[in-house]
Amino acid sequence: MKKHNFNAGPSILPREVIEKTAQAILDFNGSGLSLMEISHRAKDFQPVVDEAVALFKELLNIPEGYSVLFLGGGASLEFCMVPFNFLEKKAAYLNTGVWAKKAIKEAKAFGEVVEVASSAEATYTYIPKDYTVPADADYFHVTTNNTIYGTELHEDLDSPVPMIADMSSDIFSRPIDVSKYICIYGGAQKNLAPAGVTFVIVKNDALGKVSRYIPTMLNYQTHVDGGSMFNTPPVLPIYAALQTLRWIKANGGVAEMQKRAKEKAEMLYAEIDRNKLFRGTVTDKADRSYMNICFVMNDEYKDLEADFLKFATEKGMVGIKGHRSVGGFRASCYNAMPKESVQALIDCMQEFEKLH
Repeated sequence: MKKHNFNAGPSILPREVIEKTAQAILDFNGSGLSLMEISHRAKDFQPVVDEAVALFKELLNIPEGYSVLFLGGGASLEFCMVPFNFLEKKAAYLNTGVWAKKAIKEAKAFGEVVEVASSAEATYTYIPKDYTVPADADYFHVTTNNTIYGTELHEDLDSPVPMIADMSSDIFSRPIDVSKYICIYGGAQKNLAPAGVTFVIVKNDALGKVSRYIPTMLNYQTHVDGGSMFNTPPVLPIYAALQTLRWIKANGGVAEMQKRAKEKAEMLYAEIDRNKLFRGTVTDKADRSYMNICFVMNDEYKDLEADFLKFATEKGMVGIKGHRSVGGFRASCYNAMPKESVQALIDCMQEFEKLH
């Protein structure tokens, strides 16, 4: 039976990315050695990093004066590295979910943090709209897609100060105006690579502005100067990321990824809105994520939740159980998710509706 992988992360990757990475694990570039056992400083590996950086810049149309880094530690380490490197006196944060809240907690150790708005009181079921970003803030931090709650910023905001964004789960799913940001970061295990590598896009001339000492490994300048090779980088996930970047380019680039994402999301949301057993959890439809589609059983059918999960699992749906903090269901439809899998989930929902 075909499996349809809706896992939120680590998540689905294009099949050819998995196959090419698997081949390199057995024999990297015909060297007779595995990708897992070569030096990161091997002459054959440097071109992998160079091409991955070049494709990042090409696909996202990154302007001159920015560096692309491949680091360890996940987005969770970036919650600390961002204020370490950029917060001198005051930073502004938009609180749209668990990960934004964690970023705020870390930043408070480095200076004043202004929480410009929050949707916590409504369990993060919408993205706040009416708020003011202080003009004297060093930066304004946003989480562009909230995997747990299924909300997403579909375009870059306007801000009176430079922005920083956690784009862990929607990077390469839409065009970005990188010039609005001094830093964009994310764990790669949603739309880019297996877990283990973190991408960082950083504006070079925004660095070196804070007066505090920054530990060597936590200083972005260290990694800019070292070309992501200051210490041993996560070699295998970087190689897989390169294969994904090649796949995105070959499949029409970021604009095509956005078109596909919108199409898949609209298909599934249409079924959620039509099917009397289910309802979406995001209160403002304009905030609905294309990446993580969250829904629950309607109140009168609440007792069917476990039954639907079992039914869907038997039909090959993988990873649709909602995050433990919100329950219900979550279908993560990242770039590699084929439209056929979304249709299979819709068919499954319709079949379950007929049974009940």
